[in-house]
Amino acid sequence: MKRRWNALLWAGFLVVLAAPVTYLTVFVRFPVTRDLPWATLLIFGAGLLLMVFGLRRAFREPQIYRGKISGSIVLTAGVALFGLFLVSIFYTLRQLPPSNGAPRVGQKAPDFTLPDTDGNPVSLSKLFEAEAGGGAGARAALLIFYRGYW
Repeated sequence: MKRRWNALLWAGFLVVLAAPVTYLTVFVRFPVTRDLPWATLLIFGAGLLLMVFGLRRAFREPQIYRGKISGSIVLTAGVALFGLFLVSIFYTLRQLPPSNGAPRVGQKAPDFTLPDTDGNPVSLSKLFEAEAGGGAGARAALLIFYRGYW
């Protein structure tokens, strides 16, 4: 008798792999699921539960279902991925320093001078002043900071 493929085990592993992907692509956009990733934790829980049921089925009925060794390895990898997610979300990201001095949305930015792409100094206050030809200066500025090469 040919043993069957243990679909619960592999479906659970795919769900566990999908959990961090959905967090990084969908749930990180919303504060209610970013700050406390309850939806991602539920996805991890569902995947791990499917894997446990699949592994239990492989050990209870080895003549019908295969996957005792590979299921154990895959379940260990799923638990390790879950642990890595927990450590990164609840410990590592909490080690970042707070940005207390950063301007808030809508707050006036402090004046500064930086070189433009040609190396000429440009200050924020000069952007808002009226241009020499009588034209109006800028009403708003969008500040984009690139990390650079370091």
